[in-house]
Amino acid sequence: MSKPFDIELFLLGVLTGSNTTRQRHLRQAKVIQGAITKRWQQDNPWCWQKKHLVWFLTATREARSEATNYYYLLTIQLVAKRLGKSWFIHSGKIIK
Repeated sequence: MSKPFDIELFLLGVLTGSNTTRQRHLRQAKVIQGAITKRWQQDNPWCWQKKHLVWFLTATREARSEATNYYYLLTIQLVAKRLGKSWFIHSGKIIK
C-alpha cells in the first residue's frame, strides 16, 4: 500500500496570506484531491488535467453556496499556479 500524496507539501510554496486563509486552502485542496481520487483514481496533482478540475467545479457546484464556490475557485487557481499552468478561470470553467 502506497502512502497518499501530501497535498499540504505540494501547496506549501504558493500558499500566502493569514494562517486562517492557508488552512482553508489546505482543507479545500484535500476535498478536491479526495473527490478526484474517488472519481479518477488520481491522487497526485501532477497527474491532474484541466478536465479533472472542471469536473470538480461543475459536479459539486449545486451543493455549495456562491461564496464557497468562489473560495474553491481560488484554491484551484493555487493548484494551477503550483502546477505551472496558465489556466484562466471564468464562471466556474477553466479556460486555457
